[in-house]
Amino acid sequence: MSRILVTLLAMSTIALASSAEGGSTDIIQRTVNFLLFAGLVWYLVAEPIKAYFNSRSQGVADELKKVQDKLNETIALKKEALAKISDAEKYAEALAVSSKKENKVINDNIMVQCEVELETLGKQNASLTEFEQRKMVRTVVENVLNEVLSQSSDSFDKKAMADVILKKVA
Repeated sequence: MSRILVTLLAMSTIALASSAEGGSTDIIQRTVNFLLFAGLVWYLVAEPIKAYFNSRSQGVADELKKVQDKLNETIALKKEALAKISDAEKYAEALAVSSKKENKVINDNIMVQCEVELETLGKQNASLTEFEQRKMVRTVVENVLNEVLSQSSDSFDKKAMADVILKKVA
């Protein structure tokens, strides 16, 4: 069908072509020739141009869809990241509260241990002081006995013994 139409258009172009003889205007023939030429060009070029623009439109639509998908993916990732950030903030707050509680418990335990150690050190110091006092008393008693024994036995009476003990104590 299209071949018949093309042949008919080509023949009408030849048939209606104007000859430059005569003084009459040939506007009708030229208009018909132009319309036939435009129709022929439209017939030959319209389909490739439509196909080009359709493919171009489809390509732009595909690119737009890819960009839209990427945008949606980015939005989803952003929401996920914000959710993770809020979870991390809640965890940080919980961790801070927990660490404060643990710090208080540890501090209380350390204070109790320090008090126990201070009591133990005080008891050890008291027993050590008592031990040193007993040791010193023994040393003084030994020195006094040695001195008394070294003196002559005939001048040993109560008054002399009291004087020796008072000397050593003072």
